[in-house]
Amino acid sequence: MSRISAHNARLDALAGLVQETGVLRLRDAASRLGVSEITIRRDIAADGQRLSCLGGYIIPVQDGAISSDYVLEQEKDSHATAKARACTQAAALIEPYDTVFIDCGTTMPHLARQIPANAHVTVICYSLNVAEELASRTDVRLIMLGGVYHPEAASFSGDEGIEVLKRININKAFLSAGGVDEQHGVTCSHFHEVPIKQMVMQRSVQKHLVVDSSKFRKVRAARYAAIGDFNSVIADQPSPWA
Repeated sequence: MSRISAHNARLDALAGLVQETGVLRLRDAASRLGVSEITIRRDIAADGQRLSCLGGYIIPVQDGAISSDYVLEQEKDSHATAKARACTQAAALIEPYDTVFIDCGTTMPHLARQIPANAHVTVICYSLNVAEELASRTDVRLIMLGGVYHPEAASFSGDEGIEVLKRININKAFLSAGGVDEQHGVTCSHFHEVPIKQMVMQRSVQKHLVVDSSKFRKVRAARYAAIGDFNSVIADQPSPWA
């Protein structure tokens, strides 16, 4: 078989596996096809039409565009400094041996990066960008909630994740939002996130909303809590409701 034919055959096989699962671990793909992870990455990069690598995962391209709009949004994020500032405050609340939940969203990787070294915490998450930040840290025990993958948010949802949460006690939950409004509450853009966020709030001793101040007085489609349901609102600027 020629090099081009082998390349195309691997891409066809990868596309079939991703179609079955929705998302595929890069190392699992390499094992299934009997090649290195570097070869898989090169194949996907050379094609650029059907699949994309997001951290250690392979995800589908949708409608001719990389389905990780989420990552592109993060890279172009004009509020990155404000988000990092809010997360510095949030990270200061984490204590050794805590079990913490870190929500999805473009704010939360900043928090994951700032978890104190050697705190030996357990982190629960359901988004690839947070998991990718923590996957190589030997001082963090990572629990990844699985289920159905949503490329537009780079996160998972489903009964599996909810059942895991029911068996866990969480010391501190750090939740994100697309909008925070006194009348309409705390909202996000993706309805699949709501059951996870609400279950996390039920299972948590402390609940902290972590946002940048551009989210104040914004309203998104999916409401999951009231401002008063949180122990604190952590932002780069004082909350109007403090």
